[in-house]
Amino acid sequence: MRKKKSRKRLKGAGLIGLIVIVALVIVSLVYVSNYYHVQDRQAALESTDDVKVEEAEYGYFFDGPGNDTALIFYPGAKVEDLAYASLLKQLAVDGIDCYLVHMPGNLAFMGMNRADKIMETYSYDHWYLAGHSLGGAMAAVYADKNSEKLDGLIFLAAYSTKDLSDTDLKVLSIYGSNDGVVNMDKVTEGRKLMPSVYEEFCIQGGNHAGYGDYGAQKGDGEADISAKKQQEETAEKIVEFCE
Repeated sequence: MRKKKSRKRLKGAGLIGLIVIVALVIVSLVYVSNYYHVQDRQAALESTDDVKVEEAEYGYFFDGPGNDTALIFYPGAKVEDLAYASLLKQLAVDGIDCYLVHMPGNLAFMGMNRADKIMETYSYDHWYLAGHSLGGAMAAVYADKNSEKLDGLIFLAAYSTKDLSDTDLKVLSIYGSNDGVVNMDKVTEGRKLMPSVYEEFCIQGGNHAGYGDYGAQKGDGEADISAKKQQEETAEKIVEFCE
């Protein structure tokens, strides 16, 4: 009888464990499938006279008239990558070719090292790594371990938890005055982790979601300017920074 009871307990524990695993898988699938979508996919993928948009191994390549400088972009958490196409097209028009990285589950920590493959595949004299929100945080983690491969790092509504003060990187931090998502205390604290060449730029009236074309984001502040205007100001500042 004791052996039978023991077997029953083991079977019961095994069944409970299986149920927990299945539940976790379901919750994970629901979580990653719930994300902010690009508002106009066709427009995002459309090439122009100045910029050719093509699918690459880990996302999309925005090929403009420049051939010296390139920027790799890590999207924000749970935001479809193509939501940033307008911003990257503008950068490409202005001479900075861009690589928009697709992240598994739309979470940058799942593909943090994808910049490696891009830099191995393409040849440019100057490389910059940029990211929005979680994408920026993960870009900083990558830059901390690979600073010798990069000229600079660009945060859009993001901050670093890694000490970059001893690197030769130059860093640009951009945020909106109406951002309701980014923790500005963390941005302030992160300044002490920055290298000697560090710049900040506040977009007056900009918010957290305005760098992309994916609509309003939960918890964000209301913007006083259009997303287009915010992206134009962002692109202008990045180009100036990379010169």
